[in-house]
Amino acid sequence: IIRREKHPPARGNGAIQDMKAALVIMAAGMGSRYGGEKQTDGIGPHGEAIMEYSVFDAVRAGFHKIVFIIKPGMEPTIRALCGDRIQTMRTPQGEPVEVAYAVQDFSSVPAFYTIPEGRTKPFGTVHAALCARDLVQEPFAIINADDYYGVSAFATILQELLSLAPAGEGTMV
Repeated sequence: IIRREKHPPARGNGAIQDMKAALVIMAAGMGSRYGGEKQTDGIGPHGEAIMEYSVFDAVRAGFHKIVFIIKPGMEPTIRALCGDRIQTMRTPQGEPVEVAYAVQDFSSVPAFYTIPEGRTKPFGTVHAALCARDLVQEPFAIINADDYYGVSAFATILQELLSLAPAGEGTMV
């Protein structure tokens, strides 16, 4: 864990319980080396995709919002795969889990940058985060859709996120 100086969350009046965090899942990759959309391929015993395990584990750890960063035209696939089911999930506190979708396209690229002619491939993690910025105002973790993390990793990440000062701090786990 790499961290900057932390300030514990304010205590009293349920402040810790009221703090929330989002999980941002980068699922817009093209899968060019894999040969397809590995973020949606089923690998579990009932055809579950890896990101379905991440969502389940993150919600179990206490994340209250899931934001999918997807490529244009992918929302129906992600909704059918796990997005619609997420809307029926509850946090450990019994609150509904929010779900949102951000499309990774070139509309979020700053005006000072010229996109190379003919480029269709997304730029990467920072570009993905820029695409989701209007949907995420709370502390957040950003993950790859095709990597497995496990519930203990999400619990550690959430604990770190909720220990940050209200502004100006970040953490890497």
